[in-house]
Amino acid sequence: MSAEQIQGFFESQAGQISTVIVIVILFALILFSNKKKKTDTKALVISAIFVALYIVLNQITIFRLPQGGSITAFSMLAITSCAYLLGARRAVMAGMCAGLFELIFNPYVIHPLQLLLDYPLAVGALGFAGLLANRRAGLQFGYLVGIFARFICVFLSGVVFFGEYAPEGFNAFTWSLYYNLIYIGSEGILTFIILFLPPIRKSFTRLKSQIK
Repeated sequence: MSAEQIQGFFESQAGQISTVIVIVILFALILFSNKKKKTDTKALVISAIFVALYIVLNQITIFRLPQGGSITAFSMLAITSCAYLLGARRAVMAGMCAGLFELIFNPYVIHPLQLLLDYPLAVGALGFAGLLANRRAGLQFGYLVGIFARFICVFLSGVVFFGEYAPEGFNAFTWSLYYNLIYIGSEGILTFIILFLPPIRKSFTRLKSQIK
C-alpha cells in the first residue's frame, strides 16, 4: 500500500471509525485495569478529562514547524498530569487515546510504523511520567521522563521516515535530533519551570491526595 493510500484511508470515514473503535477499546482497558479486578469509573473519568484537555491544548499552537510538530499551550502536561495522578499504566493508555484522536483530527501517515511512532506511541509514551509519581518532585521529574520517552518515538520516526528532508549540513540522525528538540525541548523547558511554582506544585499535591 502506497503512502497516498494509507493517508487516504485514515482521512476516510472507514479509517476514522476504525480509529474510534481502538480508542473505545483503550478506554475500556482503563475502566477494567483495577488490580482488584473491579471497574474503576473514577480512573476512566479522570483519564477522559485529561485526554480531552490534551486535545484542546494541542489545538492551541504557539509555533508550528513546517514538517510537523509544534509548540503548544502545554498539551504534553495533560498526559503527564494523568500519569502523576493515576500511574503509568493508565496514563500510557490515555495517552494512546489522545494520540489516536490527534490522528483523526490531523492525520499525516506515510507508513504504518510511522503512524504508530508519531501518534499512539509518541503521546502514550508521555504516560511513563507516572514511573516517578511517588518519588520526591515526581510531578516535575516525571514530566521530564515522559517528554524524553515521547522524544525517542518521534526521533526514531524522523530518522527512518523523514531523513530525506534533511537540509544541507545535516544527515537523517542530526536533523531529526535538532528538529524534534526544537518543539519538544522548548515546550518542555517552559513547562518544567512552571511546575516548580509553589501554587502549581501544591495544587497537584492536593489533587492527588483527594483522588487517593
